[in-house]
Amino acid sequence: MIEIILMEPRKQENVGAVARAMKNFDFEYLVLIAPKCKIGKKARKVAKHANDILDKAKIKKFDYLKNYDYLIGTTAILGTDYNIPRNTISIEQLSNKLSAIIGKKKTDNKKNFNKKKGYNNKNTPSNNLKIGILIGRETIGLKNEEINLCDILVTIPTSKKYPTLNISHSAAIMLYELFKRINDEKSNSHISFATKKDKEIIMKYINHVLNKMEFPTKEKKETQRKVWKRVIGKAMLTKREAFSVMGFLRKLK
Repeated sequence: MIEIILMEPRKQENVGAVARAMKNFDFEYLVLIAPKCKIGKKARKVAKHANDILDKAKIKKFDYLKNYDYLIGTTAILGTDYNIPRNTISIEQLSNKLSAIIGKKKTDNKKNFNKKKGYNNKNTPSNNLKIGILIGRETIGLKNEEINLCDILVTIPTSKKYPTLNISHSAAIMLYELFKRINDEKSNSHISFATKKDKEIIMKYINHVLNKMEFPTKEKKETQRKVWKRVIGKAMLTKREAFSVMGFLRKLK
């Protein structure tokens, strides 16, 4: 499942515009984290034929962000080598990574066909992974607390004179790029990818190894932990790769 997540959206029109973009590119699950607006007439007017997405949108609290196997955040603020949580990849790089684990459902058999709706072509993870694409607030984007939960941060190149995009524009660009790349790829349903639990086990081993090492300061040790967490998230390991890493780290213990 891929969910498009809006962090504390304030304007109904933006929620409606995001739903419309989702419908354009075959994404159907919308989550609103602590919204500051309701889903009312203004949202539905902008959504047009995507009101079904608004009808089943989930309203959740902050802790819901901790439930994803892979959480992908968006930011207009680029990090440096020394600002590890804000290190970003391009949307093209993200598309390449996600295309490995997302594919359109095959449409060459009768089971995928419905007389009223046609073929089921929704963009769906082929490995039952829960993936979230997190879009920040209209005003301040994502806070550090939210960024620290993300496995990957993505930035969309814009003019330095006015770098900040409206959240619905960010969503539309991201979903278009993912849709384009995903539909160029064959499904990889035969490959299993690391889950949130797998990554947590790897980080547990890494923390154990780090605890045995000496660092000049606690900050240096925490920096190492952050680096490894981000590396594991960005890598999008297969199950086989994850188990190999676990085996290696167990021996280091």
